[in-house]
Amino acid sequence: MALLAVEELTRRFGGIVAVDDVSLDVGEGEIVGLIGPNGAGKTTVFNLITRLYRPDNGEIVFDRRSLLRTPAHGIVRRGIARTFQNVELFGSMTVLEHVLIGRHARRGRRAREILGYVGLAALAHRSARELSFGAQKRVELARALASGPRLLLLDEPAGGLNHEEVGELGALIRRMRQDFELTILLVEHHMQLVMGVADRVHVLDFGRRIASGTPGEVQNDAAVIEAYLGTNA
Repeated sequence: MALLAVEELTRRFGGIVAVDDVSLDVGEGEIVGLIGPNGAGKTTVFNLITRLYRPDNGEIVFDRRSLLRTPAHGIVRRGIARTFQNVELFGSMTVLEHVLIGRHARRGRRAREILGYVGLAALAHRSARELSFGAQKRVELARALASGPRLLLLDEPAGGLNHEEVGELGALIRRMRQDFELTILLVEHHMQLVMGVADRVHVLDFGRRIASGTPGEVQNDAAVIEAYLGTNA
């Protein structure tokens, strides 16, 4: 059963159609990749799901209920959390304080457990601005996990990571699905990561969905090869 269903979604910015009649679904318990070239509309889809943007047309259904009447600040309460392509942290706050924001300042013990889970327990009282980029990415991930989501949206979590860190991230994503009973929608340019963790993949190009299927099916799709996998992106 689909936990998330995006139905005929369209979003325009002036004369530019960023998302063009896109339909896709994410089944409960799945890890689903959302890939495509730069400017394909992937982050716009995330911003529509999390209500940062309003669609011009279409529907977004989460757990059999429309999200279109849910304000952006109510998305977390509905059970959806996300990370951002560009790390969104408060430099003056400690690592633990960031995770407590995710917990809405409740149950500091649980926040510390989550920091331990993502390998940041020893850095709990360090300022976020002092951390490496890879560690900052994990802070943002811990903050998202702390809200107790059912659906986790990951926007280019491997961006800026080295080869070893990408491998560790892939293992962490698979563990999170099991340990937190998560459904995960992943936007990512790192193809080895996506194809290694995703059950299914949706592909966008110029705002339109051009393919969907298993990683193997998508990798062998002629339209995908031409639009994305055949480039040096």
